[in-house]
Amino acid sequence: MTTTRSAPLPPQRPAGAPSGGPAPRRLWLVPVLTAVLTAVLAVAGAGTARHLANGGYTATGTESARAERLLADRYGLGTPDVVLLARARGGVDAPAARAEGLRLVHRLARSPGVASVHAYWTDGDPVLRSADGRRALVAADLAGADRDAARTAKALVPGLTGRHGPLDVSATGPAQVSVEAVATSHRDLVRAELVAAPVTLLLLVVALRSVVAALVPLMIGGVSVVGTLALLRLLALVTPVSVFAVNLTSALGFGLAVDYGLFLVTRYREELRAGHAVTEAVARTARRAGRTVAVSACAVALSMSALLVLPLPFLRSMACAGMAVALFSAAAATAVVPPVLALLGTRVDRGDPLTLLYGLRRGRAVRPPRPDSPVWRAVARHVTGRPLLCGTACAAVLLLSAWPFAHARFALPDERILPAASQAHRTAREIRQAFATPAERTVTVVLPDTDPVRDRAALAAYGRRVAALPSVARVRPVVPVRAHGAILLVTGPAQPQSPAARALVADVRALPAPGGRRLVTGRAALLADTRSAVGARLPLAGAVVAGTTWLMLFLLTRSVLLPVKALVIGALSMGASFGATVLVFQGGHLRGLVGGFTVTGALDLSMPLLMFAIAFGLAIDYEIFLLSRVREQYLRTGDNRLAVVEGVARTGRLVTTGALAVAVVTGALATSGVTVLKLLGTGLATAVLVDAVLVRGVLVPAYLTVAGRANWWLPAWLARPPGARAGALRGRHRAGRRRPGLVGAPRRGRPSPQIVDASTTKR
Repeated sequence: MTTTRSAPLPPQRPAGAPSGGPAPRRLWLVPVLTAVLTAVLAVAGAGTARHLANGGYTATGTESARAERLLADRYGLGTPDVVLLARARGGVDAPAARAEGLRLVHRLARSPGVASVHAYWTDGDPVLRSADGRRALVAADLAGADRDAARTAKALVPGLTGRHGPLDVSATGPAQVSVEAVATSHRDLVRAELVAAPVTLLLLVVALRSVVAALVPLMIGGVSVVGTLALLRLLALVTPVSVFAVNLTSALGFGLAVDYGLFLVTRYREELRAGHAVTEAVARTARRAGRTVAVSACAVALSMSALLVLPLPFLRSMACAGMAVALFSAAAATAVVPPVLALLGTRVDRGDPLTLLYGLRRGRAVRPPRPDSPVWRAVARHVTGRPLLCGTACAAVLLLSAWPFAHARFALPDERILPAASQAHRTAREIRQAFATPAERTVTVVLPDTDPVRDRAALAAYGRRVAALPSVARVRPVVPVRAHGAILLVTGPAQPQSPAARALVADVRALPAPGGRRLVTGRAALLADTRSAVGARLPLAGAVVAGTTWLMLFLLTRSVLLPVKALVIGALSMGASFGATVLVFQGGHLRGLVGGFTVTGALDLSMPLLMFAIAFGLAIDYEIFLLSRVREQYLRTGDNRLAVVEGVARTGRLVTTGALAVAVVTGALATSGVTVLKLLGTGLATAVLVDAVLVRGVLVPAYLTVAGRANWWLPAWLARPPGARAGALRGRHRAGRRRPGLVGAPRRGRPSPQIVDASTTKR
């Protein structure tokens, strides 16, 4: 038997090495540099929480804001940053308690960072003593901005609270609330990351059927979280940033980065299965999916930018943080994922759990995952077969879910956003119960041009008129010692967010005051002014969202009506989450599902605005993923219904998996002990799930089917290239070379050779 030696095979290119592209070791520079940059960002972002602060929930430039500034600057009577509650069993007037109280006050007044101190033992003000005589208050104004006051409170309060001889002291106040909110949110962030990361990895492995492919989006998510902390640290240098920005933007950045990485990986694997080489598959993925990711990130950032026009510092800081995080996540995904995919090559499909569980054990071959979803294809066919029925039913469900929001009531956040067992919450609750005039009931009237001696009679008459107003329990004049002017402290309704409290503020402002000028502030006035200021700017914010989103989608789809549809349906999809937040957090229903919190009977005024900006941006994000594929199929086939079915089938699994990942990350916020984060987490998780399932799976396909060729309508004057002559355009139109999706559409069911996807044309 003779044997023949075969000719040696030519050296094979390593699996996954891109032919005609850069050498693999050059590609390795990208993940290496990414790791180095991530380490640098981690160092830069360390300790970010120390530079953040609570506050910024009231409008700037209003009458009540000017009054607050005047009270602090001229009279030294601004809202205290720290309030100490001292308890004495034998009464606060006992010699031992008084002596210890005076020592406590003098120690606080001499501490660095303390601007002024008002206490029962030094001022003798009966308002600072409880009705039973066993409790007294010490109020301290701290120097600097909110974050400076929080730093001072963090250093001072531990040494001032606890047992001091006969006194038992605890603390509350805005600065102490900020300190406790930072500590609580940090613990919540660590817990959320420990839960969200493994659950997200499991979702990605199940959806992609590859451990290797699942690790790529997760890696980008980790880079985004580290970059988010560094970005917040940078923002804190130029503008106050909320203590809750770390939790919210980390969740948003991780969710967006996973979405973008998932979209790129899914498209790359689809290009490989279409028979393209690794190099070509990476190039096509970067060109097509990369463009979609960039547009999507811009849409999210533009949605967040609407918050910049609202006069709330809290929302402005969150807008800056959210915009930076969205753009950073997209930049990280588009810069890192393509080189990583080129390095992985066909190895991106390795680690299929079904192969490991069944194929190896039973010796059976497991078919590779399909690029489309059979379930979503069946749903799309059913919806497009009965578009009016399915679309109307879905819209009715969304409108019914939004109905509770029509009964929403709004308030300003206070210490009740913290867990009930926290020191600041417990102390404030005790003060509210033990003292006759809690601070939130007080409406303060500042008369800066009134002379208490010269205008004594007019001031007394004015006080009587104020006391005669409805809902007024007491009027107490305060004569400043070292400054010109007069102050009236008006005790109003127990609930500052009630209609009676708003009416009292309006009635006081309507009364003519001695000296002519008067400024009204207090919790009820701050809420009324903030509501009014936000309401005045809402149309502008809505115009920013609508205009920028329409323009982005128009540039993507080259359609006039599709962006309008996206705006209307995107706003409609918010209904379920808004209704859920009212039922749970305002009404207290089903609160056991999200853990315990204090039900105040109202929602924080800024939270629905922030939730809408983020959720609407995510809704447009998924809209872009779907419309880009529908348009691509329509340009290929010219059949509108077929394009809708194919688009839903190709993106259904992707959008659902991405929404589940975002819901896991934002839903982890619902486990927070801080009510603000709990509300945002619950609302955002509800919004993305409803949008991914009902809106993208039913409502949007139904509309696209009903609209038909109108989806792709574009006026001829918008389709004309700049500078082109009308005669040349008419000649090209007569020749049948119209640009697809711009002026008219190809004949149904027949691909047109003249249809070219502008995103893939070589220039």
